Amino acid sequence: MKLSLMRENLARGLGIVSRAVPTRTSTLPVLSNVLLHTADAGLKLTATNLEIGITHWVQGKVEEDGALTVPARLLTDFVNSLPDGLVELETRPGNTLHLRCGRQQAQIKGIDADEFPAIPAAGERPTTRVEQRIFRQALGEVTFAAASDEARPILTGVLTRFAGDRITLAAADNYRIAVKTFAAMDAVEEKSVVVPARSYVELARILQDADEPLEIILAPAKNQIVFHTPVAELVSRLIDGQFPNYQQVLPSSHATRAVVEREEILKAVRLSALIAVQSANVVKVGIPGDGATALTVSAAAEIGENEGEIDAAVEGDATTIAFNARYLEQALQNMEGEQVALEFNGPLSPGVLRPVGDTDYIHVIMPVRTAS
Repeated sequence: MKLSLMRENLARGLGIVSRAVPTRTSTLPVLSNVLLHTADAGLKLTATNLEIGITHWVQGKVEEDGALTVPARLLTDFVNSLPDGLVELETRPGNTLHLRCGRQQAQIKGIDADEFPAIPAAGERPTTRVEQRIFRQALGEVTFAAASDEARPILTGVLTRFAGDRITLAAADNYRIAVKTFAAMDAVEEKSVVVPARSYVELARILQDADEPLEIILAPAKNQIVFHTPVAELVSRLIDGQFPNYQQVLPSSHATRAVVEREEILKAVRLSALIAVQSANVVKVGIPGDGATALTVSAAAEIGENEGEIDAAVEGDATTIAFNARYLEQALQNMEGEQVALEFNGPLSPGVLRPVGDTDYIHVIMPVRTAS
């Protein structure tokens, strides 16, 4: 292998694929490496932790084809420290990578490329396509609600349902549910898979805020899914199991509804959270009766108390409902839209948050029982 490419492009690619390198020492030493492989008039970088695999293409001038794996962290740190300019890469005997940039050069010992796990590549025909910008926004509104512990592995994933020209993402733990539906570019038959939330977090880092399509390919064995863009590709395993029927938990009506500015209530929740962290992390949302023009967000603990008032358009019954401050803050900060509607059925029923004007997103949070 012998080629040259721009340092900043190589550094960007290494930064993307390195997210798939295991953070802990693996029984397979080659997993700590990044695979360098010449392809498509440039360099293909690949890393995997056996749950996800990330590939990124870097344009360059190839003189000789070849492949080698080298320690990902060492190569990334070294390239990041080089001056901008042309980087020359060449494989030498003994699985060694020779690197030169300006007046700097290095020899890095690697492992034969044949020892690197095979990563499925995108097929010629995608299952469907969706605009990168739309999928990236949907991931931001949903993935944070997935469970972070492995007590119920299925809840660490995001249900991904294809139905016609619509895709639905749903994530849930024992305290909240986030559901987003959006348009696909190609209609497909109905099918559902569960993708690890961690995989979707990494995919969101790859996707661009652009209308260019993201190709989604389900592997023939239906145990992996591939996400392909013109410059990068992410392969993820799927989680086996039955995702809970979240639809039966979504409230179909409400007794109280308040419309507020999202940024204003987010600020109020963050202020109350400073007090709430000292007392079970509970904040209360108080809504006066029908026709009121404001609501309150409050918290109380031994260290002190806080109450903030924000403008609101209120319909329905007066109520006060308590939430975990972190869950309420995360829902508000990850939601799109300038205004949010809060819908309640009393202090012991799940609360619903909806962006005003967006009927394709819903976030449900379970209330916290309090003494008063």
